[in-house]
Amino acid sequence: MGKAKELSIQMRQMATDHHKSVPLWIAPNLLTFTGFLLILINYFLLSFYDWNYTASGPGSQHVPDWVWTVSGLATFSAYALDSIDGKHARRTMSSSPLGELFDHGLDSWATSLFSLSLFSVFGIVEGSGISSYTFYCALCIVLLTFILSHWEKYNTGVLFLPWGYDISQVTLIVVYLLTAISGIEVWYKPFFFGYFFTDVLIAMVIGCSAFLSIPQTLYNIYLAHRRGTLLRNSLYEGLLPLLSPSLLFILLTIWVMTSPSDIVTHNPRIFCWMTGVAFSNVTCRLIICQMTDTRTEAFHWLLLPLAGISGGVATGVLVQSEFLCLVAYSSLVTGAHVHYGVCVVKQLSKHLNIYIFSLDKRHQE
Repeated sequence: MGKAKELSIQMRQMATDHHKSVPLWIAPNLLTFTGFLLILINYFLLSFYDWNYTASGPGSQHVPDWVWTVSGLATFSAYALDSIDGKHARRTMSSSPLGELFDHGLDSWATSLFSLSLFSVFGIVEGSGISSYTFYCALCIVLLTFILSHWEKYNTGVLFLPWGYDISQVTLIVVYLLTAISGIEVWYKPFFFGYFFTDVLIAMVIGCSAFLSIPQTLYNIYLAHRRGTLLRNSLYEGLLPLLSPSLLFILLTIWVMTSPSDIVTHNPRIFCWMTGVAFSNVTCRLIICQMTDTRTEAFHWLLLPLAGISGGVATGVLVQSEFLCLVAYSSLVTGAHVHYGVCVVKQLSKHLNIYIFSLDKRHQE
């Protein structure tokens, strides 16, 4: 673990050493958005070749090796751009709340895309792969860990990003490039005492979240309480931001566990996409509250249709239309999230009198 941490530090240093080579006329938010587009394109590319996460299995048409090379390069480029956008903003004296919101908001979506892209390496393969339920659980753990870091800032005013984030990026790049060089079969051989690499990876995800990130977050909040620097006056106000993500996780889990058609196994791509976007929207609303020092909402409106769908699935009312409900709700969540992001960015851009992708000032109206 120590060597992995050292490698992650070296790679971040490599990524940030060249920030001064970026032309001064390029807006920092353009770097941020370009990195996100690379992640999104990589996700769609893998979706094209591996829609149901079965291409990695024996006897299946595997994802071409060049795709894994593209994935490794795209991930490294996105990681590099995410590392230099803040430094470039300070260099061009263009740091703003809009840039902070844009960066963290896209990160909240990219977190799920990173995980869903990596799943294509291992696939839903009986015996040596990862089950669809493990996919879902691992994704939720990663997303909840991300939300907790911003919940911490909501209460303490300080955003603590654990070094495990850098290690996860390094792991992604290494896995993609090794797959391109050695072939997908390398991950389906016993790795350690009969365990497959997928088992080790899942153990690392759970271990880093349960024994490192989450305890660190709780400890930081405890220290703030001891020092009297907490921003919230009551336990209720402090825990309020966790209500919507907790209900979201509960409702999604009810849907997964009671699905008559085993929805997460037969439609993992759509279900996990919807899960990631829904969590991203909840997180973005929390980020805005922490930035504006306002009270977070207790209940997210997107939970209402989800509660109806989960209830209908659990009671057997929506057996015949479950897939249709999944597609409809996924479309609703995606459209609502994009609309929300565009509206917030436009309003903040107008309020600050700046453009999102330019260093020029807006004309006064």
